[in-house]
Amino acid sequence: MKPSHIARDGSVAMVDVSRKRVTSRHARAEALVRMSRAAREALQKATLPKGDAFVTAQLAGIMAAKQTAALIPLTHPLPLSSVDVRFDWRSDGALRVEAEARTSAQTGVEMEAMVAAAIAALTIYDMSKSLDKGITIESIALLQKSGGKSGTWRSKQR
Repeated sequence: MKPSHIARDGSVAMVDVSRKRVTSRHARAEALVRMSRAAREALQKATLPKGDAFVTAQLAGIMAAKQTAALIPLTHPLPLSSVDVRFDWRSDGALRVEAEARTSAQTGVEMEAMVAAAIAALTIYDMSKSLDKGITIESIALLQKSGGKSGTWRSKQR
């Protein structure tokens, strides 16, 4: 089995989806952000110098999902039906950024969901870095995808 974006001659190739059926597709992804207690408390109280980090990060994630094909060379531009970005605090203090994307198309929205989660997490970093230079984004992971020939897949790790 070879990666889908490698041609027979070893060069890179955009996957030809012209013969695939249009189906309803959905993907969820997450990013985990860790920061100091002081930065976390400032985020929770919405007292950051740059403004409301959650609203800004939510908009950044949605806008980034819409630009995925411009950011990742071999992805297809997709007509997104919806993109949602949500935040919740885990019991271990990490901020969980969850992004969800939907479309009806010939290819999936996994990359759009992952880009949304990544850019929202980076925006949280940008909005909070004045309080904590040691903020980390620990992971970006696909949680679930559905639609298309391969059907539904769920991460076993999360």
